[in-house]
Amino acid sequence: MKHDTKNNRRAFIRRSAVTTTGVSLGLHVLGAPAIVSAQGANDRIRMGFIGVGNRGSQLLENFMSNRDVDIAAFCDVYEPYLTRDRTRVHKRFLDELGERIPQMGETFPSKVDTYKDFRKVLDRKDIDAVCIATPDHWHAIQAIMAMEAGKDVYVEKPLTITIHEGRRMVEAAKRTGRIVQVGLNRRGSTLYQELATRVRAGDIGKVTVARAYHISNMYPDGIGNARQEEPPDGFDWDMWLGPRERRPFQYNIHPYRFRWWSQYSSQMGNWGVHYLDVIRWLIGEQAPSAVTAHGGSYVLKDDRTIPDTMEVTFEFASGAVALFGIYEASGGEVFPVRGTEVEFRGTLANLFTNERSYQIEPCGNGQFQTRTITMEPEEKRPEQAENTTGNMVRNFLDCVKSRERCWCDLEEGHRSTTFAHLANIALETGTRIEWDARNERITNNAKANDLLHYRYRKPWTLG
Repeated sequence: MKHDTKNNRRAFIRRSAVTTTGVSLGLHVLGAPAIVSAQGANDRIRMGFIGVGNRGSQLLENFMSNRDVDIAAFCDVYEPYLTRDRTRVHKRFLDELGERIPQMGETFPSKVDTYKDFRKVLDRKDIDAVCIATPDHWHAIQAIMAMEAGKDVYVEKPLTITIHEGRRMVEAAKRTGRIVQVGLNRRGSTLYQELATRVRAGDIGKVTVARAYHISNMYPDGIGNARQEEPPDGFDWDMWLGPRERRPFQYNIHPYRFRWWSQYSSQMGNWGVHYLDVIRWLIGEQAPSAVTAHGGSYVLKDDRTIPDTMEVTFEFASGAVALFGIYEASGGEVFPVRGTEVEFRGTLANLFTNERSYQIEPCGNGQFQTRTITMEPEEKRPEQAENTTGNMVRNFLDCVKSRERCWCDLEEGHRSTTFAHLANIALETGTRIEWDARNERITNNAKANDLLHYRYRKPWTLG
């Protein structure tokens, strides 16, 4: 597929359909309907995948469930992920990570080329778009290079490892005209799309408080303590590190457990960005005006470099606060409605919601108040679970053809990811961060601005 003229771009007509069975290659996204398009053979999109481990394999399955996708190339730093052979995965990975190691073994209708260097995928003129599901510290470099190479991009959350990277990605998209979708999959929930309209319209009154939490009791072992050693055969550790400083390999960094190392990720980025994206989307906020954070590694004595307990408050100039907590040293429910992801507290009612259901409970009268309560309790629980990631993938494919804006473009993804980075900066500096969202600078702590980016290891740059 070519994108070299405006006429070619306008020639594509979006036509999508939902089916309850997988059509492409007989595959089906487990537990949810596959979403496919009725595009003709000439409208096929040739995809390259950069990072085909845990999340990359999940995204691969979602892309393969669309008739109009051809899988052209894979790139990964670990050989068994390229060959799609789980029997070749190191036994220690399988023993310690279990289901986080993809099953693989897919059947492809034509040969898929494999590479260990993502730049070789970007050099391919026959590839229209790439899906990036590498660790967080790689996203900006790979996405910008992909856009410069003329590729549209589906990039996993969190968008970046620094705020500076996010703005550079937004600038690259504007400069190149590429289509980019950020994988904040709750944007693909029709329930959240409905609620975004209703909450902004004032259905539950003015929202002054929104809350969400990541709860996972990792006591007593956490991610464990591991010695430094050689990586397994077929694993390119230097390429995995990329722009980050050189250091020895440890088995509790990769696969997957990099999310507990601040150099490569964080739980604020991993989970916080999902819920904070929902909060700012539904109440119509762009950015916080101030951020405070408290916490630390209070219990777990593992190798992590992020806290096991953390509480963050985001203040909005419009008159509201958002609260997010990370509880990895305790467990149990927080909200009165079981299964709630995010709570919105309005002057008329409280909303308890997740990407599959919601419940609205009218507020009673408070002290000195005698108003008449006209709202009735409301609940919505669709019979069939929705594949929100599949919806996001389908929206991306449609936008590649129409050249329209995706549900979660780079500006949206960057603004939501900024919440997570500001929380981490507030905790690291031990200060209340005052944030200038227009200029993307911290105004009350000049030294804290040093944490908006870091120096890459050569030869990597943002271009």
